[in-house]
Amino acid sequence: MKFMLMVLGKQADYDAMGGAPSEGSPAWTEQDLKAMFEHMGSLNNDLAESGELVDGQGLAEPKQARLVTAAGDGTPVVTDGPYGESKEVLAGYWIIDVQDFARAAEIAARAYQCPLPKGAPNYPVVVHPVGEAGGNEM
Repeated sequence: MKFMLMVLGKQADYDAMGGAPSEGSPAWTEQDLKAMFEHMGSLNNDLAESGELVDGQGLAEPKQARLVTAAGDGTPVVTDGPYGESKEVLAGYWIIDVQDFARAAEIAARAYQCPLPKGAPNYPVVVHPVGEAGGNEM
């Protein structure tokens, strides 16, 4: 069964990782970043070795994202945001192919345990079945 595991974040979290703290998002040190990258790298390596990893990526900061709609004639209309400081967005994801939801939950729990600086927000990991509407019982 395929699942998408989604890690959430805010622009303030990306800013904090770059050394700019704000209320509720303390600045990350080089050691904090190294611990995060080591944790996620280990998780990715283990999933690749087990054959469960289909894809996984961290995403660029939300302020680099754009919304695209279409004008009446079909021409793309590109705009910034709306990305309020308090709005959580997708910060990264994995597509995994595992035996069942229980295994997906184990992996999500491991991702959730990523080391963070004291006081940094720790968002839940969203586990969402991929494909087969109604066919992936949890």
